[in-house]
Amino acid sequence: MTTANTPGPTMKAPPRPVNRRLVLVICCLSVCVTGIDLSIVNVALPSISKDLHASLGSLQWTVDAYSLVMACLLVLSGSMADRFGRKRIFQLGLALFSLSSLLCALAPGTGWLIAFRGLQAVGGSMLNPVAMSIIVSVFTDPRERARAVGLWGSAIGITIAAGPVVGGLLVSGIGWRSVFWVNVPIGIAAILLTQRFVPESRAARARAFDPPGQALIVVLFASIIAATIEGPGHGWTNPWIAGLIALAVLALIGMLIVEPRRSEPLIDLRFFRSPPFSGANTISVVMAAGLGGFLFLSTLYLQDVRHFSPLHAGLMIIPLAVGQAVAANISGRLLASQGARLPLTLGGALLAVGAFLLVPLTAHTASGHLLAAYAVFGLGAGMIAPPITNTALSGLPPDQVGVAGALAAGARQFGTSIGVAVTGSIVAGTGAGFTNASHAAWAVLGSCGLAALALGVMSTSAWAKAAAARNGQRLAAAVAPGSEDHPSHGLSAGGRVP
Repeated sequence: MTTANTPGPTMKAPPRPVNRRLVLVICCLSVCVTGIDLSIVNVALPSISKDLHASLGSLQWTVDAYSLVMACLLVLSGSMADRFGRKRIFQLGLALFSLSSLLCALAPGTGWLIAFRGLQAVGGSMLNPVAMSIIVSVFTDPRERARAVGLWGSAIGITIAAGPVVGGLLVSGIGWRSVFWVNVPIGIAAILLTQRFVPESRAARARAFDPPGQALIVVLFASIIAATIEGPGHGWTNPWIAGLIALAVLALIGMLIVEPRRSEPLIDLRFFRSPPFSGANTISVVMAAGLGGFLFLSTLYLQDVRHFSPLHAGLMIIPLAVGQAVAANISGRLLASQGARLPLTLGGALLAVGAFLLVPLTAHTASGHLLAAYAVFGLGAGMIAPPITNTALSGLPPDQVGVAGALAAGARQFGTSIGVAVTGSIVAGTGAGFTNASHAAWAVLGSCGLAALALGVMSTSAWAKAAAARNGQRLAAAVAPGSEDHPSHGLSAGGRVP
């Protein structure tokens, strides 16, 4: 007979208390392996080119295969996590990412390397949006959630900037294959920590799968990137290139026609009627394009033009990483006290100044000039990261935070892909020497900063906030009051901490 003090056979042990800070650290660890992989490979590109006899186009695909596949699958992975369990999908992503990193390190040629990079991105797509979902499910207080998301978003920018430094150390000391080996032990450690400390969670009502929407996203992104990379080599009037451009246009039209007619679309286009939400995602694209193109050009310039070693090249970019770390901390404070406008506009201005400082670049530009430009650009990228991450969550119900995280992360990944594709195409298609050809590319990156500044002003204006409020009321009308899906449970529409 069971006494009152003795648990019966059907009683369950009380759930283990959740260490929220440790969960945040584990989620940031996933950001480290995926974020740093976006940039760590850049510093290894010259060594990969020499060892595997890779062309400039192959180098572009080595970078873009990763970010492109990530951009295409992030929304799907976020939706899968909401349906099947965030912890489960998170661990699956870590395992696949670690395995494919091992395969990248063993790749015998550029074709294999590009293919394994794509497989690596499949695993990576299950990490960033799912990590954000886990954070939001653990941090239920809106103010604490905003701080946690801000720290998580800052970690993305910091790790991307730190990649060239870590890559320089690895490539100079061991070789280019080591930039992939390093992911394996980190991934295994993250799997074990997740199993022990991260609680399982899922959406109360997950979104249905949307195969037509997923197919249209893949076609749209892939055709844009392929046309941009291959255009200079084949000629912009080449029928294949023209066909890719036409395919991208048709895919975009298809999304505008098909998705609104789906009962549960992969991307609910109604959320983009909110100017702060649309602005945050567009700023994500232009900021990531600027950062991706900046690191791609800088790595090739420092190693191929200045003939610096991989370690020396990585050390030269330290000011960019430091600038991001410092600015991200300041930006988080400004976001909490002043709202999103000041950090967004200041960040856009700094991005523009940093890139325009490199427009007159020569083969003998003083190192002090380079370091200053890198630092200013890093300050701009770090200033922008927290407000766009925080604002991106504001447009979606918290029960669909997997989709919210995926949209924000997908915008960054697509931006990185297009930044590398565009800047690489400029220096490959002009026929001039790399240094002279890069002047136009640096100017394009400066224009990305100006675009971020203008979008920051518009998306935080009184008109934008009023439009966001109206859109929020329309969305709230479709959700039962008091349910977990209700928008009032999320962050404020203006991207400011409540």
